[in-house]
Amino acid sequence: MSFDLKFNEDGTFKIVQFTDMHFGDDKEEARVKDGKTTALVERIIAAEKPDLIVLTGDMIWSHGVPDPKAGFRRAIAPIVASGLPWAAVFGNHDAEAGVTREELLDIQQQYGTCLSVAGPADIHGTGNYVLTVRGSGSAEGPEGEGAALYFFDSGINAPEPIGGYAWIHPDQVNWYTQQAQQLAKRTGTVAGVGKGAGAGSPLPALAFFHIPVPEYDEVWNAGLATGTKEEKVECPKINTGLFGAMVHMGDVMGTFVGHDHDNDYCGTLHGIRLCYGRVTGYNCYGKLQRGARVIRLTEGKRDFETWIVEADGGIVR
Repeated sequence: MSFDLKFNEDGTFKIVQFTDMHFGDDKEEARVKDGKTTALVERIIAAEKPDLIVLTGDMIWSHGVPDPKAGFRRAIAPIVASGLPWAAVFGNHDAEAGVTREELLDIQQQYGTCLSVAGPADIHGTGNYVLTVRGSGSAEGPEGEGAALYFFDSGINAPEPIGGYAWIHPDQVNWYTQQAQQLAKRTGTVAGVGKGAGAGSPLPALAFFHIPVPEYDEVWNAGLATGTKEEKVECPKINTGLFGAMVHMGDVMGTFVGHDHDNDYCGTLHGIRLCYGRVTGYNCYGKLQRGARVIRLTEGKRDFETWIVEADGGIVR
């Protein structure tokens, strides 16, 4: 947990997002597909040389798998082998059966490069936490924080009779607003709607979770997104206001999810860019070429660049 995230001397900080790797059991078919996923992850890490790797859930299948923990270790093996810092959030399939989120987090935390933490015990989920990136020329301490990265556990399934997928709960939304306020106070920035770039603007921030919020559907239907949408947005039926809280706090510039393997679009709604990652794993459904999303922050700017790297080396912007 002492790994230092810091902007590079050229003022950049690069994140690679892998999502929906879906490692399975040890049967031959799964081993072959998972081997392709491992090779892809290794190639992308070697080519992109990120400053941080983020896994946005569904690292494994757990339901019907005899040893989900072994599958999880295989899934994170190329990330661990890279020696680079990494962080993860859980998806709806990671702990459906045979293993708990807490057990999977324990495995992650066996490695010194893992930055994932459980987060507060008194709110929903395992893995609600925030990391900060220090400025390139800053000394250690809160005054040097140049960006924030929020991580949320978006759950598994909604209770019946509502059905569908889970939502990020109101206590998690409240936790986020408290964190944003504390960061603003600590760094001498501001938090609140209508705050733009420049002196006194909010600390630049990104957010990562697995299941998209309902606004992902809204941004596409409004014609504000570019990229691929080949399936329904499988968001929760209940909107608990996470996106609204982010708009109000003014710090989050972009959110990054997985879950829907045939969607990879980005769109800007009320000043926040809502982005899908690109499905990474071969052991799951999906027509899109496998790959990863790359995100590049620039120190001192409330903006970021993002693109998709595909398995054949192609770039999608």
